[in-house]
Amino acid sequence: MTALCSALADRGVDVEIVTREESADLVRPDDSVRIRFVDEGPAWQALRPRSSALVQGLTAALSAGPPGAAVLHDHGLWLPQHRLAAAAAAWSGVPLVVSVRGMLSPWALRQNRLKKKVAWTLFQRRVLAAAALLHATSEEEVENVRRLGIRRPVALISNGVDVPEQTRTLSEGRRSRQALFLGRLHPVKGLLNLVRAWAQVRPEGWELVLAGPDDDGHRADIEQAARALRVAPAVRFTGTVGDDEKWDLYADADLFVLPSHSENFGIVVAEALAAGVPALTTKGTPWQDLETHACGWWVEVGAEPLAQALAEATSASDERRQAMGARGRALVEQHYSWAHVADEMAAVYAWLLGQGERPDCVVL
Repeated sequence: MTALCSALADRGVDVEIVTREESADLVRPDDSVRIRFVDEGPAWQALRPRSSALVQGLTAALSAGPPGAAVLHDHGLWLPQHRLAAAAAAWSGVPLVVSVRGMLSPWALRQNRLKKKVAWTLFQRRVLAAAALLHATSEEEVENVRRLGIRRPVALISNGVDVPEQTRTLSEGRRSRQALFLGRLHPVKGLLNLVRAWAQVRPEGWELVLAGPDDDGHRADIEQAARALRVAPAVRFTGTVGDDEKWDLYADADLFVLPSHSENFGIVVAEALAAGVPALTTKGTPWQDLETHACGWWVEVGAEPLAQALAEATSASDERRQAMGARGRALVEQHYSWAHVADEMAAVYAWLLGQGERPDCVVL
């Protein structure tokens, strides 16, 4: 979200982020983007929106510019503050854009199912039905919206990714090759399937690097599976990594693996390709581009399909993997750079405000 705001500001869009004070450490746009921190207040304020500090902050931000020139873009679903954001847009008379962020996928809907049914009934369906536009990052996400009976226009715009200046080089001189996973260690990521697949293939001279924070103790499950399958010596955990560290991990990787059950986009796949690393992921992610552009492997969810692809990827020559990575980087530069994403989003905003034609990315 902050990267999108910074890229929009680079294109002359006047951007302000309104968020709760607790998010200060997570929101780091550049100096061209203003930030307004508000006290979120107790949950009951969702029942009295006009008394909410969030609504007051949003309406103040929306009224600061010229009349008829504002759009409110809300990111996410299910929480009371999303109802408050919709109320602020309605009272301010501005178009509401909602990014669903993978939260309508069948897998996501099964998590905390009862709470989501309650939220859907109380406010979430009405919020989506009243939005001027929904934002999806993949065709699968558009299908998820339609499956729930929401017929609002949808802008199909991918997430963007930073493209590093330097890409990885051949692993000459290194004793082992590395297959990298980067993300939170959570059951949705399919890491138990990855460990099972690794045990089937046991690629000689390869190390599996799992980078990211432990989510609800899932790392212990992964470690137990690795020990039971006798591949623990080949599996290395790094823990949480920062932005600079993650690019170092990509630079050292020979293969990137995302074995997820469900992803609305899978930004780490784009990051790996941007770094020149071929990627292997599942059809639980919207990355058919890996096959179309010959820059990786796109397989069914499960240990067996992962094992087959891992066997091919780890037995390929360094030169073949590097060529795949180069094609992946070219794909990202053309379609997934933040500059390209911001251009599409700015055109969508202009259309909603009656200042331009409907962009091709908008599906009615």
